[in-house]
Formats: sequence, structure tokens, C-alpha cells
Amino acid sequence: MKPTKVLFISQEIFPYLPESEIATICRDLPQGIQEKGKEIRTFMPRYGNINERRNQLHEVIRLSGMNMIIDDNDYPLIIKVASIQSARMQIYFIDNDDFFQRKNTIADDNGVEFEDNDDRSIFFVRGVIETVRKLRWVPDVVHCHGWITSLAPLYIKRAFADDPCFRDSKVIFSSYDNGFKRPFRSYFAKKLMLDGIQESDLTDLDGEIDHASLSKLAFRYSDGIIQGSPEMDADIREAAEATGKPFLSYQSPETYIDAFDNFYNQILEQ
Repeated sequence: MKPTKVLFISQEIFPYLPESEIATICRDLPQGIQEKGKEIRTFMPRYGNINERRNQLHEVIRLSGMNMIIDDNDYPLIIKVASIQSARMQIYFIDNDDFFQRKNTIADDNGVEFEDNDDRSIFFVRGVIETVRKLRWVPDVVHCHGWITSLAPLYIKRAFADDPCFRDSKVIFSSYDNGFKRPFRSYFAKKLMLDGIQESDLTDLDGEIDHASLSKLAFRYSDGIIQGSPEMDADIREAAEATGKPFLSYQSPETYIDAFDNFYNQILEQ
């Protein structure tokens, strides 16, 4: 019997970024799931404040070289990889000079969030999907962590619904209490359009495109939802529970790997 394959799409991972709630979970969870016998792949953005030499990142030439169009602009996709030797785990990095060369993650030195975080989220998620397709690796479960991954459920369930790599994948979204403050630009929804996506799929984005509306979009196209932080915005939690989909409330650091593994199995049995 083939092992279950789990794709982790992560906003942050320690030690490439400083320890935080999400970065620590996205470091320890894949290792824990791998140790339970599942096969994993893990992706994150190659933010400019990641030290490539110290972390021994190198470009994967056979995966790089693709271009993606966002709002009529052409952006080269660069794929890099590094290893966490102690965990026997590889991390793939989505890179592009326009989006990920600046020496910050989502905000400048003054705490002002970047205006193009919307485009960066599109590029990151589409970059992950295209790379997985190029690897010809078929995930049974796709687990998304953090708002920058919020578009993955939509793309997988609509634009790539018939793709051999994703047509049978179950998507789980972990919602964290670390949302962005600066609303996305008003024409964001238009930039999401790909074959398979209709305007009616994007009704959650009809008003102001903030963390709550983006979360609701992710919930709509996920098969399961996890509360990643001890605290969860009441409106976002209500939206998650209103979907009627399997919902896993916050789990303590001592138990979450087992709880998440059981949740994956529950979702796969649906």
C-alpha cells in the first residue's frame, strides 16, 4: 500500500525565518507527519531576508525557467531547495526577483505592508502548483498554512480540478491569527481569473478584500479547516463553522501532530 502524500504550503518555516507560531508549526509538523509514514513535500516563499549561503539554498534548474502571467505581466519562476538534515526533510522555495528579493517578508522596515502582497500571494500559490505538476507528484492532502496560501484551495478546486496531480486531492486550510492589515487592491479578483474559475466563484471578494474575506474564500474551497492559533477572530471562526465542513479547533503543541494526522485521515475517508 502506497504511503499517503501530504503537500505543505507554508507562509513561514523556522529556521529560515525567526521562530513564530506558524513558522514553528510549519517546521515541526512535516517532520512529525513524515515520521508517521506519510510522504511529504514542503514549500514556502524565498523571502529576501533568508540567508541563502548560511541555509545552503541552491536553484533547481530542472524546475525553474517557467514564466507566469499576472495582470498581463510576465514573471519568471525560480525554484530553490534546501535541506533540514536533522529532519531528513527538503524545503522548496518559490522565488522571483520582483516579488521576493526585498529584505523583508510582508512589510517594510517601518511596518508598512507591501502594496503588491496580493500579487505575491498569487505568484507563490501558482508557483507551488506548477512546480508540483512538474515534479509529477500527486498529493493526497494539501495542507495550507497562513493567509499567503489562501488562494490554493480556489486554484486546486477550480483551475486545476481536472489536473491529474490535483483532481483527487483533499485541501485543508489552517487559519492563524496573523492576518494582513492593508486590504488588497480592488481589482485583485480580476487577476485570479484562469480557465475553470468563474466570477461567481469569487463572491467572497466582492467587498473590501481583507483577511476575513480572503479566509472565507479559502474556507469555501477547502475540504477541512483547522484553527491554527489559540485565538481566532469571531467573524472568521463563524464563517469557518458555517461551511459545515470538518473543523478542528486549536490543538496544543503537545498533541497537534497526532490530531492533525487523524484529521487528514478523517478527511481522506470522506
